[in-house]
Amino acid sequence: MAVSPIGATIPHSDGAAPRSYRPALTLLASLFFMWGFITVINGTLLPHLRSVFDLNYTETTLIESVWFIAYFIASIPSARLIERIGYQKALVTGLLIMAAGSLGMMLAASIPSYGVTLTMLFVIASGITLLQVAANPYVAVIGPAETSSSRLNLVQAFNSLGTVLAPLFGAYLILGRSVGGTAEHGRVLTQAERLADAQSVILPYGLVALVLVILALIIGRFPLPAMGKATARINDGVAKTGSAWTRFVTHPMWRHRNLVWGVPAIFIYLIAEIGVANLFVNFVAQPQIANLTTEQAGRYLTLMWLGMMVGRFAGAIAMRWIRAETLLACFSVGAFIVMLVTVFVDGPVAMWALILVGLFHSIMFPTIFTLGIKGLGRYTEEASGLLIMAIAGGALVAVQGWLADSFGLQMSFLLTAACELYVLWYALWGSKPVEETDA
Repeated sequence: MAVSPIGATIPHSDGAAPRSYRPALTLLASLFFMWGFITVINGTLLPHLRSVFDLNYTETTLIESVWFIAYFIASIPSARLIERIGYQKALVTGLLIMAAGSLGMMLAASIPSYGVTLTMLFVIASGITLLQVAANPYVAVIGPAETSSSRLNLVQAFNSLGTVLAPLFGAYLILGRSVGGTAEHGRVLTQAERLADAQSVILPYGLVALVLVILALIIGRFPLPAMGKATARINDGVAKTGSAWTRFVTHPMWRHRNLVWGVPAIFIYLIAEIGVANLFVNFVAQPQIANLTTEQAGRYLTLMWLGMMVGRFAGAIAMRWIRAETLLACFSVGAFIVMLVTVFVDGPVAMWALILVGLFHSIMFPTIFTLGIKGLGRYTEEASGLLIMAIAGGALVAVQGWLADSFGLQMSFLLTAACELYVLWYALWGSKPVEETDA
């Protein structure tokens, strides 16, 4: 019989009474909400900073690129840090790093400085990376293995809730309070207006920093359940001699096929997710699709994020009875179909097909992640670091941009369809672990 991922108990090896991990999951859900919220609120900065600093498109794109650079650079060091200080202290550290970056954004706004802004965004993203490396495997391992994907989809749904609410917060406290956010398109701001607009960021990031510090204090004092011996780094048989590269490529974790193919699965999935999110507004605004203004198209983009949130809640429930691999395969087939409709059909039907891909994308990241670390045991930290590092695949959205320039925006979504096929292959074959027991 399937076990509910919420309200279950954690057995104690010392014979003590088992305890529920529902409070821990509830608290961790707030972490997922916050990093989803902050990730998307930073997206609000793109048009805002473009007007404040008079940026070209390359400089504007660099603002988003720092996120993927941070994931690539900070993931493995985050895994090493977790090995040294443990999951709970790592969560607190990640929150404090994000709070420091948010305070730094207030400094960047008061100067104002484009370079300091990029640096602080990198700091925030590095804190989120540490949270991702710590919280995702913690949620996956804290309870019964058979419900790990269900639990992670559930808390990831709160991440999606953050992505839905963040644009409203950003539109009101950043764009709504700035001249650039309310002025007519094409208007050139005066130096005084640019300075005032830059300072409009101080209040929202001050509020974010305050919430992060409070959350860090709560988690630091909360009795989070220990993960137990299954993931403990004891005498693990990893070679202690040779170069760092030799130790890396000969690491026992590479014996696990589900990890080996899971890393590119995350990488490729992120190409699809970021490509759809970045090009959605431009696509549906086209005359042959929905013929909308960019403002109207942005409202429909919210529906896509809502679909992702609903899909994760539904997926968490469905995985109580359906194997994670099976559900992932079904969702990838659905995503592939709607992407073909997006490419080969015109009019509002194509728009609604692209909106639906949010629903089908919903369970992909958390499910691939839990399948990727399945059976890794005491190598979970390194495996998690690699999987989170693969989020850097979102940087390759530039490939879809090149396809759009070369073959048309609509045809460029064939790349997304190809990504869905790899996820399908991973669900059916690549995710099958070679060993079911801990390494």
